[in-house]
Amino acid sequence: MKVRLRLYVVTGVFFVIGYTSGCSMKSKPKEINVEVKNNLDFQRKELVSIYRDQLSGLLKNSSEKDIRVKVLGTNEYLRSQWIDYDHDGKGDEFLFEVDIKANAKANYSIVSDTVKVPESKVTTYSRFVPERIDDYAWENNKVAFRAYGPVAQQLVEQHKEGGTLSSGIDLWFKKVDYSIIDSWYKKNVETPGYYHIEHGEGYDPYHVGASRGTGGAGIWENDSLQVAKNYISYKTIAKGPLRTVFELTYAPWSSYGVRETKRISLDLDSNFSKFEISLRSDKKIPNYTLGITLHEKKGEVNINKVKGWFRHWEAIDSSFVGEGIVLNPAIINTAFANDSKTPDQSNLLIVLNPETKYTYYAGFAWTGSKQVSDVTEWDEMLGKQAKIIANPLQVIIK
Repeated sequence: MKVRLRLYVVTGVFFVIGYTSGCSMKSKPKEINVEVKNNLDFQRKELVSIYRDQLSGLLKNSSEKDIRVKVLGTNEYLRSQWIDYDHDGKGDEFLFEVDIKANAKANYSIVSDTVKVPESKVTTYSRFVPERIDDYAWENNKVAFRAYGPVAQQLVEQHKEGGTLSSGIDLWFKKVDYSIIDSWYKKNVETPGYYHIEHGEGYDPYHVGASRGTGGAGIWENDSLQVAKNYISYKTIAKGPLRTVFELTYAPWSSYGVRETKRISLDLDSNFSKFEISLRSDKKIPNYTLGITLHEKKGEVNINKVKGWFRHWEAIDSSFVGEGIVLNPAIINTAFANDSKTPDQSNLLIVLNPETKYTYYAGFAWTGSKQVSDVTEWDEMLGKQAKIIANPLQVIIK
């Protein structure tokens, strides 16, 4: 039996999509079988992405809301999600989560069915937060992040209380697998400073200030870092449950007048947000740079340029947090720890080769969540993420 292969790029990740010649989409199949292969030596719990046109046979006679996925040969239905990127009312990408052992494969069946798939409190989520000025916050069952908006910037520039001037990425330490964004913000309105105190679900002790936080960017030139101010607009594309996606747009910044859009996504069960950066400028943009704050410079830095991962490990209060950035080594120019006497200007910096589009992953693990217990385990997690980027799951539609 012949198999024709096609290569697709799904939000920066390569998937090999194969078609068995004996199964024509014109035959209006009642199900589509999918084989997923894990070629790495560790178990992987990740999302599989399939484009809408690959499900056209099912969709000819079925609504997309009736598309289901189950383990082949069983009645075990898996949670799934459509993402409508252009908001035209039609899903562009169909997602489902797989859990595949090392060097193994698994088979699934995509069908049209009205069976109700159980919901779960374990989800991804993101939203604009007007009750906390104009934060944009996002989370999954392991980690949470936030970025700061234009009103927060204006408060600082007008010398008023409560604002934040930063394009750095903030981290929220959570130790529960359910969503906490709505609850923490609501309680913070009732009791200002609520989420900065541990109440059993985690808390926010992480200081960003003018630093890069974990995954903020800039342009490194003449031994200094030029950075954007707060985002000026946002667009929520998908809230979840398997993947949340949104975009942040920034006003022109730096001496190069850089116009920047960040598409940020976070998958269920991942410690890393994915950043897809689009840059525009009338000038060639040199030395686009990613950063991780070094805070009081008491932490440990590990620069692994060959494998494309970079980390900081530091004590915060009575626990430890590991921050990291992972990306394709081919786009890296240099990396170093910048030691500055100016507050919030000491960062681990990764300088990239000139491009107009970049993809990288930034995230963290907190010992208080029990996801890692020491720096060795954090380094192992970063190493695995680098392998995952270089070796995507193979997805073959039969």
